[in-house]
Amino acid sequence: MPSTLVHVSIALLLAAGLLGDEFDRESALVVAAATALPDLDVALEPVLSGAHRSVGHTFLLPALLLAVLLWDVRGRSRSALRERYGDRGVRVAFVAVACVVGAAIVPDLVVGGVNALYPIHDQFYTVDGRLFYSTDRGWVQTLVDLSPDPKQGTGAGSQPRTTRNFDFRTVFDAEPTLGVDESGAGDGGGPQRVERLFPVAMTGFRLWLLPLAAFVTAVRLRRAD
Repeated sequence: MPSTLVHVSIALLLAAGLLGDEFDRESALVVAAATALPDLDVALEPVLSGAHRSVGHTFLLPALLLAVLLWDVRGRSRSALRERYGDRGVRVAFVAVACVVGAAIVPDLVVGGVNALYPIHDQFYTVDGRLFYSTDRGWVQTLVDLSPDPKQGTGAGSQPRTTRNFDFRTVFDAEPTLGVDESGAGDGGGPQRVERLFPVAMTGFRLWLLPLAAFVTAVRLRRAD
């Protein structure tokens, strides 16, 4: 799954392009914090199974934030956000919400899936596949498939992924170390070794995003000084 660093890297690239001359240290920090916010739902896993990619990764979260922003900026005679931070603050806030969608939630939607409408509708969705044109088959797409997840089985008894029957592995999950006998009984009968994963970049493409975003951010901040 994309790590928080990857999400923040995408957000900084988006902010650098959308904010123009208003991209500086303060706006970069706001965008980065907003983008990292959905991943904090991992902290709820010990008390709410399936919370990760559900509580913080529902599209209802940015929808609510956008509704509040629109109400403050357009629905009130005097905007509290504009009075305190000016037009710049309004633009940064809208870009931050855009990054919650485009940099925090959507990357997870296409890699593993998210509980897109939680808690109104408890089901994980994944948008993954291919889209291409073939001279033999015409247009082919495998991105949209509403059939039950094949990992949950097939046939009438198969079930979609929900918080009741599925959760993602997080840093709180300790699993048997790769290559170690899962019975837990080594030659000496000692305790079984386990590992916890703290993802940074799980593919080469995601790894490339980290220095790319760091370079673009550094150049833009240097110009802003």
